[in-house]
Amino acid sequence: MKNIIFYIAVLFVICLAGACTKIIDLKLGNDTGKLVIEGNITNVAGPQYILLSDNVPFTNTNTYPPVSGATVSVTDNNGNNYPFIESPAGTYSTSTLTGIPGNTYTMHVSTNGSAYTAVSTMPAVVTLDSISDQNAIFGGKNNKKEITIHYQDPAGIANQYRFVMYVNNVQVNHIFAYDDQFIDGRYVNLVLNENDIDIYAGDTVTVEMQCIDKNVYTYWSTLMQQSQNGPGGGVTPSNPPTNITPVSLGYFSAHTTDSKTIIVQ
Repeated sequence: MKNIIFYIAVLFVICLAGACTKIIDLKLGNDTGKLVIEGNITNVAGPQYILLSDNVPFTNTNTYPPVSGATVSVTDNNGNNYPFIESPAGTYSTSTLTGIPGNTYTMHVSTNGSAYTAVSTMPAVVTLDSISDQNAIFGGKNNKKEITIHYQDPAGIANQYRFVMYVNNVQVNHIFAYDDQFIDGRYVNLVLNENDIDIYAGDTVTVEMQCIDKNVYTYWSTLMQQSQNGPGGGVTPSNPPTNITPVSLGYFSAHTTDSKTIIVQ
């Protein structure tokens, strides 16, 4: 009798497991050939860059074919026009433009018979006071470190930020994008949690602070929430909202920039 009950119980568990099994199709997509635009205008003198490439399937390696022969320029709200010259392939730049906070910039891209535009207003400067390191909460016996940034958020002004971290000159893939909805006017001490590159004593860490406009923040915040590592051109399950018209992959950002570097102790 005990054996019969045992076999019935085993049969029940097997049936239950089979009933709970479900094949999930993520349907990530395999589109290719869509234009990817990555445009950045900063308040720092020197070359400003707009990168054009074709996207690749989500499952491919991170190699994105450059788009050559495009006509690229940027205009500002004062009527100035800045042509961008291609070199190397897919990289368009100018050294005659230095962004000014408060100015609005419009990107113009013409390629393969299609024209694209995007508008971005450069926010006011917010400086990065400093960055510091401390033992990671889950660093264990390996003595891993984590990085904290320190800055004063201006009161009464809507601010959006993107932070880019480099460890020994290698960019961390993790995306950091935040607004000041809950920190308006406060002094901020923010830990940049990432699990892409382990940080140890002796490493050199640089953090770039970008003050970005609302549309660009929406782009980076969406990518951050999806846990996708950067725009890069790969086909993601859901492409983030872009400020480019007509809708394309990528973004155009006029932002201020401030960086700090430390040697981890």
